[in-house]
Amino acid sequence: MTKQEMFAHLSAILQDTFDIPAENIRPESRLYEDLDIDSIDAVDLIVKLKPIAGKRLQPDAFKSVRTLQDVVDALHGLLTETPEPSTPAHQNTAPDTTIA
Repeated sequence: MTKQEMFAHLSAILQDTFDIPAENIRPESRLYEDLDIDSIDAVDLIVKLKPIAGKRLQPDAFKSVRTLQDVVDALHGLLTETPEPSTPAHQNTAPDTTIA
């Protein structure tokens, strides 16, 4: 998903969930100062963004966001990060502590 597509989804969420007029939704719009999105609203926004990401979003990933562009950049970063490669089972050197 491109950043433009993410911004379009974000815009729709802001309009539908928070009744923010479309003309107020710009990349440089500040969440709190311009859009009146407080910390509780921010958590709701993260929940609404989960279907776009296709995975659970950690609020910590969004701690430093201030503008809508910051939200898009953080979400894009989460979607494009490569997962850590898992160690194949035959290379696992940890003792098996499974209780049967």
